[in-house]
Amino acid sequence: MNRLLILLLFTFVVLLVDYYAFQAIKTLIIGFSSASQRAIKLVYFSFTALVILAIFVYNFGDPDSLARHARTFIMSFIFINVLGKLILALFVFIDDIVRGVRWAIMKFSSTTSNELGGEPISRSKFIATTGIIVAAAPIISMSWGIISGAHDYRIRRLKLPVKALSPKLQGFKIVQLSDIHSGSFWNKTAVKGGIEMIVEQKADLILFTGDLVNNKATEMEEWAELFSKINAPYGVYSVLGNHDYGDYVRWNTSEEKSANLEQLLATQNYMGWEVLRNEHRSIDVDGERIGLVGVENWSAKERFPKYGDLDLATKELPKDTSVNILMSHDPSHWREEVITKYPNMNLTLSGHTHGMQFGVEIPGFKWSPVQYMYKEWAGLYQSEEQYLYVNRGFGYIGYPGRFGILPEITVIELENKA
Repeated sequence: MNRLLILLLFTFVVLLVDYYAFQAIKTLIIGFSSASQRAIKLVYFSFTALVILAIFVYNFGDPDSLARHARTFIMSFIFINVLGKLILALFVFIDDIVRGVRWAIMKFSSTTSNELGGEPISRSKFIATTGIIVAAAPIISMSWGIISGAHDYRIRRLKLPVKALSPKLQGFKIVQLSDIHSGSFWNKTAVKGGIEMIVEQKADLILFTGDLVNNKATEMEEWAELFSKINAPYGVYSVLGNHDYGDYVRWNTSEEKSANLEQLLATQNYMGWEVLRNEHRSIDVDGERIGLVGVENWSAKERFPKYGDLDLATKELPKDTSVNILMSHDPSHWREEVITKYPNMNLTLSGHTHGMQFGVEIPGFKWSPVQYMYKEWAGLYQSEEQYLYVNRGFGYIGYPGRFGILPEITVIELENKA
């Protein structure tokens, strides 16, 4: 089936859903003047026309001729609009089932319409109203997530207890960043504000746990100078995430793909960030040593790559370190391999999930759809003396916003465990 035919079928389905969902609105505007009804209908189906246009622009428009990030916003507009109308159509369908049952009772029994509470074939204004309210919720929340949530950076602080920690390392401050996804940024002023927040923390050590770009190293060209302002006395270290390898792009040759990765590594070097690729560093702090281990992407999920080699990364790791920190982009690595084979890793830092950029976080309650895919998806987790912290991500991808699960700058201070 060719691409055009698939798009035509999808367009036809969108039109059907839109028309069917409109029956709920039609129920509520009965009694309005003819002019008002026409105006409401015009506004409703104008959005339908825009969605159809957006579908074809997204699929057939020349990406190079579109404004930067236009494709992302076009896709978001399509998704938010279709999602809202699908929800509304579901309520109309429920109403039709109720009406069908009432009609059947009327048809095959002696029950009167009065005993059923009125005319059995009329649509329920209550169900229509409820449907519109429920359908509006994701439209409003996701739109607000783009306008406000995308760059609403939050600093999350935690103290990490370490057994027999040297007084010299007490209060040692680590800032973790993850999932920058520079190719998605659309507000340079807001991103600059986030970087200033990082600098203000005056961290001793800064660790970035992968996904600097969406796909290509060139995405960092306009951002490298800005992110080079992130520095710390004991250095800035990073690892690669699944998006950093260029695996989701069709390259003309394998050499072109390799050159892309080399360019990304060179960019990080220009920014003053040291990339650890299945290797470790020993960081000396007044004679006490922190073991820092960085592995390439390693996931327990089949659809993500396993480039990491923790055996290689920890080979000849000093045994006299006061604390060992592992940077591994995908949090599924921790449960699958780290806590079972590497008990000397005190803390694993990950990202990857973004908290799906959508969910609820209030004191005592945390929920996101991503929790059905990842057991550890945001915040601090513990297994005996080992800890995992999953950063919610600095950036975003796909949906250009966040709702409920906001972008994060993590500040970790080491403390002695009594």
